[in-house]
Amino acid sequence: MAESQKLLLRVYIAPDIAHKMTLSTRPSTVEELITVIKEKFRPRLDFDFNLQYEDPDFGGQLCFLTDISELPEKAVLKVHRSETDAGSASTSDTEILPYAPERLQSWPDVFPVPQFSYDVEHSLNGGNMAYQNSGKFLKLTKGQKHDILENMAKAMHSFKAYPSDKEVAKAAEALISKHPCLTEPGSQCGWYGWKTSLKFKMGNFRTKLSRSGCEEVAVNSGKRSKNNPESESPHSNIKRARRAEVNYLPNFPKGESAESLEQQRLQIVEEVSKTERSLGLIERLMQSTFALRRKQIVVDNPSQAVKEFLEKWPALRLESQIAAEFHRITNISLKNKFYAELDNHTPRLIAVYRQKAARTGKAAEALRSICSAYDLTDHYDINNRRTVALRALPVYFREDDSVFFKMWNTEELDEPDIADSAVALVSMVNGESSSIVQFDPAGIAIVLEGDIVLRDISRLADAFLLMFGLIYALHLNYPKELTHTFNFIQKVLLGLDDSKPLTPRLLSLKNELLIKE
Repeated sequence: MAESQKLLLRVYIAPDIAHKMTLSTRPSTVEELITVIKEKFRPRLDFDFNLQYEDPDFGGQLCFLTDISELPEKAVLKVHRSETDAGSASTSDTEILPYAPERLQSWPDVFPVPQFSYDVEHSLNGGNMAYQNSGKFLKLTKGQKHDILENMAKAMHSFKAYPSDKEVAKAAEALISKHPCLTEPGSQCGWYGWKTSLKFKMGNFRTKLSRSGCEEVAVNSGKRSKNNPESESPHSNIKRARRAEVNYLPNFPKGESAESLEQQRLQIVEEVSKTERSLGLIERLMQSTFALRRKQIVVDNPSQAVKEFLEKWPALRLESQIAAEFHRITNISLKNKFYAELDNHTPRLIAVYRQKAARTGKAAEALRSICSAYDLTDHYDINNRRTVALRALPVYFREDDSVFFKMWNTEELDEPDIADSAVALVSMVNGESSSIVQFDPAGIAIVLEGDIVLRDISRLADAFLLMFGLIYALHLNYPKELTHTFNFIQKVLLGLDDSKPLTPRLLSLKNELLIKE
């Protein structure tokens, strides 16, 4: 039946941005397909739209999709903003269009080798057949090798401007896997020379991009050289993604300048100050000004106080925009990914905590206290399980969390003592409490650099999630005392691999979580 057909789609969410999408079954209606696409690319498609498709009956001309049965199994779709939404998105004569970041995904597990020029592909096809039949290797001309390296560099840059040694190795291995005729007989792995060539080519490619004005790499140009002997070392203070950020320092949207984006920033400030604010307008303005924000916080003034920056960008005090900003930077849905992985690992985490609590030592004693408090609560309440999983995490890692988790007795103090708190979660309680963990606080406040950024958060898991989102959005370092805890959230819960090996403590816990009993 038609409904069970698999769909392979190329979806244009913006004029120059297409994304591959595979559906195991055909949606029953066009409206259902729109819902699936909107959910897949949220928040970029947080507006009403119709779909156009390339109709093979008319030579690939665009037609509006009104009947799902008309859509071929392999199709090209284009998002077409509806008239009503386009009108409501405008606050003046100029419509504010949503801005899509340059990169839509992080470094893949299996690197997708790109298509090369026609003559190179022809030679590779013949070379692969000869290698399969007789084991003969293909000898490339200088021009053919240049074409391969150039296209590989472009493909690598589409995922990351500064790939790690491990990622370059993955790309080289994928190249040899797809085209075995390029295997190096003198190399133990067969691709070591390709890896070296790709690393040099990526350097040359970044130089070209820097000269063309690509902000992500141009920010690191102008360092010490023959012409600039007094400048800083070319290997010092390199500004690049270090926590698996996909869109670290994007260029301004086409047609926009710092001045025009500044005007949009002022619109955000005005809109956030209103009693009845338009969240849709704020979202669109925050999308279009994303590059300006990243430039200000990464390049212009990285040491700027958090309070001062949030006064310029007050929308980052909204929970919805913290999650949206995290998505713009990493292309990961913060809430969905965080809670899905946390809930998946929580039963095993609690079991590991209990095992360690049965031992001796300060960490075991603190874990016993947390587990005992948990035993007095409703174990079927998912929020209680999340609370114990997160609250016991730094204790398990033997980290000092006294400066991070703070208590605020609202009956004694109007405001908490947070003057010296760089990063903290403050639980509000009505009266004295001796418990190390609060399962039902009056509220939780997030503190950054002695300033309460958010307050009245009901659950510890929500506070942890928003704190993590703010650290990415504001380009902050992890608290030194809780490095293992935050790296666990980044690398294990959110799957944001920065190509650095896990520390022994993190690796040990990860192995424990993967053991099935």
